[in-house]
Amino acid sequence: QKKRRAATARRQHLKSAMLQLAATEIEKEAAAKEVEKQNYLAEHCPPLSLPGSMQELQDLCKKLHAKIESVDEERYDIEVKLQKTTKELEDLSQKLFDLRGKFKRPPLRRVRMSADAMLRALLGSKHKVNMDLRANLKQVKKEDTEKEKDLRDVGDWRKNIEEKSGMEGRKKMFEAGE
Repeated sequence: QKKRRAATARRQHLKSAMLQLAATEIEKEAAAKEVEKQNYLAEHCPPLSLPGSMQELQDLCKKLHAKIESVDEERYDIEVKLQKTTKELEDLSQKLFDLRGKFKRPPLRRVRMSADAMLRALLGSKHKVNMDLRANLKQVKKEDTEKEKDLRDVGDWRKNIEEKSGMEGRKKMFEAGE
């Protein structure tokens, strides 16, 4: 057991030593990146000196605008080149799949299709059954029956209730029943 304790203690010591080394390396890398950034900025971006007169300020602004336009043109050109190369890569990878015989399955989209269209697509010219259910329904004409006319003539149900309310309404109902 003493050997195990010694081995685990040694492992922990080695682990902590490795972590300390890694931390110092990370700090060194961060410092190196910062120095590199400062050097790059000093080289490519000279310190800004603002002139005193209005004309000199306008000239400086025009120069800055010209630089911005040139940088934007370069960025646009690079983007176009990138798009062309990605398109070429996609085409070449598709050709490669075609040559290998393995086809990349394209993403499928949902398509609204009627039952007729689906059967036509599956069976081709053999499909002769029409699945239009509405065409097979019977045409039914509404006939005006006496009940419907009576219901329309009754009108507002509240008037009917008012007439039957009270003793007179019950009397009418009683007399109608005889």
